[in-house]
Amino acid sequence: VVVEQKLETSEVISATPSKRSRTKQKSIKGTTPEENPVTTVKINKTSHKKETVAGLGLNVDGAEPWTVLVHKKPQAEWIPYNPKVMRPPPLSKDTRALKILSWNVNGLKALVKNRGFSVHELAQREDFDVLCLQETKIQEKDVDVIKESLLEGYTNSFWTCSVSKLGYSGTAIISRVKPLSIKYGLGVPDHDTEGRIVTVEFDDFYLLTAYVPNSGDGLKRLTYRVTEWDPCLGNYMKELEKSKPVILTGDLNCAHQEIDIHDPAGNSRSAGFTKEERKSFETNFLSKGFVDTFRKQHPDVVGYSYWGYRHNCRKTNRGWRLDYFLVSESIAERVHDSYILPDVSASDHSPLGLILKL
Repeated sequence: VVVEQKLETSEVISATPSKRSRTKQKSIKGTTPEENPVTTVKINKTSHKKETVAGLGLNVDGAEPWTVLVHKKPQAEWIPYNPKVMRPPPLSKDTRALKILSWNVNGLKALVKNRGFSVHELAQREDFDVLCLQETKIQEKDVDVIKESLLEGYTNSFWTCSVSKLGYSGTAIISRVKPLSIKYGLGVPDHDTEGRIVTVEFDDFYLLTAYVPNSGDGLKRLTYRVTEWDPCLGNYMKELEKSKPVILTGDLNCAHQEIDIHDPAGNSRSAGFTKEERKSFETNFLSKGFVDTFRKQHPDVVGYSYWGYRHNCRKTNRGWRLDYFLVSESIAERVHDSYILPDVSASDHSPLGLILKL
């Protein structure tokens, strides 16, 4: 079922936990599904097309929430992310490519059992070659059972779990393609007890899945995060890069710029958007030559990957972009597509994907 509306003025929603305000909508012209399955939305003088599908979390105006620009300080050139019209055409069948999906699942057991989500269905829909997971929250004793039941056809899977705090953190890489080598952690004991890093080596590049430490309530881990963890990860990536390009994906727990968070001013001292974390992200990753693939492809697009459970944030699109694919400059031009799947809502994060031409 396709819902159509033609909005003749811009609609920009700015939200707080207690209220929302929007610019007045002058007129709405309805059409039947047969007449016009695509709508045009003008946002701050910038037009883009979008489809809205009933049953996938429509907001009160009949639009999928992520297609509405929600930001406290929107710039004139910014537009909301809509993967249905912003993704490039598929590559030809004779073009060699690898499709990687990355997802903070916020507890793998809960995802599969309590939330009734099928990873098999996601695999059928997206046909990915590699799946990177963060915040699996499983223990070592559960890995074998999970590996057997989670996903058929992906015979290579590599898991690391927290040993300092059970049922916490945890990352994994599940792949159709057999890697050349596997490494767990950063090789630094102080950083390697929480299961935050898995590295696999393929023919053409290294792939890392990472769950970067959250600075926490009261920013208790902020100093550790920006003075120890981030520099160690950045240096580790540069060391790997001496032999072949590097791809880092995962929940990096930082909204890098104001465009990456719905309320920059209100979150200036919130974990994930402090000036210290943003500077560290720049210094330890971007300034070392790693490219934020989504921002390269979409310089003026407001696209979030995380929505807190409180205050119904996903339905009102009050989100953060905390999840990334960062790649070595040497392969940045081989990225065909870097995208988010905001309609997959079984976690407080949505999956993101990367298609790399080989």
